[in-house]
Amino acid sequence: MSAIHKLVLQGLDGQELPLAPYAGKVLLVVNVASKCGLTPQYAGLEQLQQQFQSRGFSVLGLPCNQFAGQEPGSAEDIQSFCSTTYGVSFPLSAKIEVNGAERHPLYTLLAGEGAEFPGEITWNFEKFLVGKDGRVLARFSPRTTPDDPALLQAIEQALG
Repeated sequence: MSAIHKLVLQGLDGQELPLAPYAGKVLLVVNVASKCGLTPQYAGLEQLQQQFQSRGFSVLGLPCNQFAGQEPGSAEDIQSFCSTTYGVSFPLSAKIEVNGAERHPLYTLLAGEGAEFPGEITWNFEKFLVGKDGRVLARFSPRTTPDDPALLQAIEQALG
C-alpha cells in the first residue's frame, strides 16, 4: 500500500476518513473553499465525480482557510453549503493546512520536498491527480477548471 493510502484523515462529519479504500482507484485531491472566486468549480468537480465514479474515480475535497480566509465556516457550515449549493457527493475532510509548519501529511506527500510536483500550494482549488497505485501523476493550477481538456485527458489515462 502506498504512503498516501496509509493516511487517515478526519472527515467533515468528524468521522475517520481513511484513504486505504482508494487504493486501486484514481483520486483528484483538491483544496477547496466556500468563499473564493473559484468556488463555482465545485459544480465541475461534482460533475467529474458523477461522470467517472463508476470507473473507480473520486474527487477528495479538503477545505482550507489558508488563502485570504476564504473557508471561515464550521464543518456544519461547509457541509451545508456544499450539499445545498452544489449537491456535492464526494468526500470532504475536516479543514486542513496545505502549507507551512502545520501542513497536513497528505500535502507533504503531494507537494513537499522530494514529491513528484513539489512546491507551495498557490491558492484554493489546486488539484493533484493520484493514480491507482498512490503515485502523484499530475498537478493542476487552481485556475484549471474541472472540464479542462488536459485534466479530463489525464483522468482518462489514469483510469486506463
